[in-house]
Amino acid sequence: MHRTMSVPASTRWIPLLLCALSLGWMAPAQSLPQQWSTVGPDGGDARAFAADPANPEHLYLGGTSSWIYESQDGGANWHRLSHIGFAPRSLDNYIVDHLIVDPEIPHRMYAAVWRDDQPDGGFFLSVDGGHSWRSIPDMAGQSIRSLAQSTADPRILVAGTLRGVFRSEDRGMHWQQISPIGSREIHEVESLAIDPRDPDVIYAGTWHLPWKTSDGGKSWKNIKRGVIDDSDVFSIIIDPHQARTVYLSACSGIYKSETAGELFHKVQGIPSTARRTRVLRQDPHNRAVVYAGTTEGLYRTEDAGRNWHLVTDASLILNDVYLDPERKGHILLATDRGGVLESEDNGRSFTASNNGFSSRKVGALLVTQGATPELMAGIVNDKAAGGVFASSDAGQHWSQIEDGLEGRDVFALAQAPDGTILAGTSHGIFRLVSEGSRHWEMQSDIVNHGSRIVATRTGGHVVNRMQEYTLPARELSSRVMALDIHADTWLAATGDGLFTSEDKGRSWQGGIGYGAEAYESVAVGTGGWMVAIRREGAVYSVDRGQHWDPMSLPTRIRTIHAVMIAPNGDLWLGAADGVYVSRDRGRNWFWLDRLPFHFMDDLSMDPATGKVLAVSRLDSRMLVIDEKTFLHTAVETGYPLYRVRAMGRRVFAATLQNGVIEQSQ
Repeated sequence: MHRTMSVPASTRWIPLLLCALSLGWMAPAQSLPQQWSTVGPDGGDARAFAADPANPEHLYLGGTSSWIYESQDGGANWHRLSHIGFAPRSLDNYIVDHLIVDPEIPHRMYAAVWRDDQPDGGFFLSVDGGHSWRSIPDMAGQSIRSLAQSTADPRILVAGTLRGVFRSEDRGMHWQQISPIGSREIHEVESLAIDPRDPDVIYAGTWHLPWKTSDGGKSWKNIKRGVIDDSDVFSIIIDPHQARTVYLSACSGIYKSETAGELFHKVQGIPSTARRTRVLRQDPHNRAVVYAGTTEGLYRTEDAGRNWHLVTDASLILNDVYLDPERKGHILLATDRGGVLESEDNGRSFTASNNGFSSRKVGALLVTQGATPELMAGIVNDKAAGGVFASSDAGQHWSQIEDGLEGRDVFALAQAPDGTILAGTSHGIFRLVSEGSRHWEMQSDIVNHGSRIVATRTGGHVVNRMQEYTLPARELSSRVMALDIHADTWLAATGDGLFTSEDKGRSWQGGIGYGAEAYESVAVGTGGWMVAIRREGAVYSVDRGQHWDPMSLPTRIRTIHAVMIAPNGDLWLGAADGVYVSRDRGRNWFWLDRLPFHFMDDLSMDPATGKVLAVSRLDSRMLVIDEKTFLHTAVETGYPLYRVRAMGRRVFAATLQNGVIEQSQ
């Protein structure tokens, strides 16, 4: 082991630069099997339903992070059934948009998936009722946007991908492309439908108009008569009793054909602007009733498309609609943000039905101190369905606290010694008010103070005097990524720089610190010592944030994400290349180089054990590190992690797509 040190950059105290001291050889990683369970908050993005043909109460639900859920009671309760991908540390995050249960072999299931960050996906097969899945090589890497099975011959499946239309004649085991390879027209196939009597008749909706083949893909015909040009076709359905009746939805509205696609006419009643109809469903109890799930609510026609009316609130974004074939009037909706909604009265009213389903993106996690500790989760991307959720029974039940946030994302939660709770949001800082119903009030007034030299004329002489000033208050409106309010001086990292408060959050002072704006994490120590990090470096203050100086760091350190000051004063950094520790305020650094993974998003202290907990969004293991010896243990959770906090003998971790998970120690 060796160290090299540089000379201080100025006469003022500046941390000395130290090449990393490798201590990883002391700590061989162990991966301990642990049982982790999801605890909510319930809700989030739900994508696609599938039902067991032999038992409509037995339902499946696809989500946005490779997970498939199951319900045995018609959607009243859900549980995680299986994960599509390559567990245990799968980072695929597939969007499960299409699920099919084979009508002749109910334990055989098909799933078509895609990813929103790259053109990737695949076709997966289960032969044990969805408990396990395997990828089919012919479709590996295909971004599959649509899937259909023939009712006339269930051996036949068709899939729409970014490349075109593919067909299988052996229940998904082998596939071949039936649309012209390299076609400049038939690609990005968003929707498919197969004629209920003839499996060679296939309709395909692309990101540019609909197409049809009547000979199993040997030839294709554009069926755009009556459809506004350049229309993305999101859904196609065929009347099972009258195959010449075809409905399709596009970005320009909903269309109906009574001539098997030879001519379409646009239906009335649904505004064509600012709306996408993602799914069409025909009521199995009444063919004249058709539902349209749109990005602005659920619409219904009761006269085969002549008139439509809005059934739900227009704020709902719908991905799928399930119409119970046995329980008339029983409807389930798969929504963005709100999870599953259920109606028992034919759509007159809907209630959340998310017990056991959690697909939340949790951006902040807090365990409050006091006589009755609470677990609090700050939600990102869920608008009015998000905000902050609180649980006083370790995640068994949650209550939403959204009033006052107005749909803002929550990136930070912190508690002061006097019990004050603050939320850092996408637009300012908010304080939790508990009088009456719990709600949030903005605490983002910036009042900058200072002094300046003012020249005044007295008796014919010019005299320079120091004059205190206060700038007019303005609102802190930028994103707030981190808060530390456990000491007398509160510190906030924002998109506009670093801000401190000396009056418990009523006003804030500060701004751009050391030539940078976007700080991501902060920590407050004793005696006015503060540290703030941005991805490119770190700054520190020894006077409660009045002045900031750059902190010298190891030369090899890469992108920094988290900072923590331990109770004993040690400074911890989580970076893209691992964990760094300083026991003398940054003069010397230790690098924990042989950790089983390096990219670190969060560091926290477990007060019950005195261990440091470290997690990464790129790995599903939690590291438990001894702060004295740096010995570490890797604990498998099964989920990529973003935040981690300890609560008594429990550990809670926030995931980016699957809510909060919990493990009893």
